[in-house]
Amino acid sequence: MKTGFVWDELYAWHDTKHYAGVLEPDPALFIEPDEHHENPKTKRRFKNLLDASGFIKHLNVLEAKPADMNKILRVHTPDYIKSLEELSDNNGGDAGGLTPFSKGGFDIAKLSAGGCLALLDAVMTGAVKNGYALNRPPGHHAEADTGMGFCLLSNGSIVARSAIADHGAKRVAIVDWDVHHGNGPEKIFWDSGDVLTISIHQDNCFPPDSGPVEAIGAGEGIGCNLNIPLPPGSGRGAYLEAFDKVVIPALHKFNPDIILVASGFDGSGYDPLGRNMLYGEIYGKLTALLMKAADELCGGKLMMTHEGGYSAMTVPFCGLKVLETLSQIDSGVVDPVGPLIAGMGWQALQPHQANVIRGAAENLRHVPDHR
Repeated sequence: MKTGFVWDELYAWHDTKHYAGVLEPDPALFIEPDEHHENPKTKRRFKNLLDASGFIKHLNVLEAKPADMNKILRVHTPDYIKSLEELSDNNGGDAGGLTPFSKGGFDIAKLSAGGCLALLDAVMTGAVKNGYALNRPPGHHAEADTGMGFCLLSNGSIVARSAIADHGAKRVAIVDWDVHHGNGPEKIFWDSGDVLTISIHQDNCFPPDSGPVEAIGAGEGIGCNLNIPLPPGSGRGAYLEAFDKVVIPALHKFNPDIILVASGFDGSGYDPLGRNMLYGEIYGKLTALLMKAADELCGGKLMMTHEGGYSAMTVPFCGLKVLETLSQIDSGVVDPVGPLIAGMGWQALQPHQANVIRGAAENLRHVPDHR
């Protein structure tokens, strides 16, 4: 059985306008128009590497279709969706919180969420053994009533709700390894006891003042939200320790029916929007740890949705390593960037990083025990 994969050419047509990184052009402020950080380049180069290497033939490529509006409205408010529709039908606008988009952007956002749902269906029915959705626009910053951080729809949250409503899952876990805090699922499932959200991110990188270790949920959701806010400069030692001491134990205690991963590669060493030091080999090791947990807990049901990652040099090789691990097939491609990042100083676990991870591990006692 093959690993599932989702891509649609229209994902690359999502237009984030001529921003200067994340800044809106403004001659009065001497901000010259340039290229938005969330542009198609890194995603397209990821797909191009799969094609050029021939690795795509090892994957079960699934068709993306627009998400059903009823499934979107399980997560988002009608007023927010109406505002997206109106902007998208005209000349676009801003969905909120640094999320510009152009005419037709909401249609592509529905296709992005729909691609994730197609992968969910394939994973839950056993048509594929696991899978990766290389979708765009991303989703993990979008909240119920607003867009944020380049995200229009909360793709992972829509998938989680659909896993429960449409596929009979009792519990879903979302592991977010994007370098920025997964505020969207955290807020959407803040008081829900059936979705465990775990975000391992660079401390207070984005959104501002978001993702502290003390945030563990409320009401029925107490203990169902875990944050691991790593210090800038965290590398392989910190991430592997965080998985060993927090992520994997939390998954085993919560015992989900499927594991979702918000897969951002902006934790890599050359990313312009993060200051951590991961590389392809380590993303592969993190993937292997999640595969082992999925095999032990939920019949191997594991799927990933694409989030951030803004280095055209590193993203394709990080993504390929994840897919090699998911499929257990060696592409034969040698990562030329990984050794450069692996050789950076302070890759080993540092005392101040270990202190943060120990603090996050203390919250394991609040995670509901479904073993």
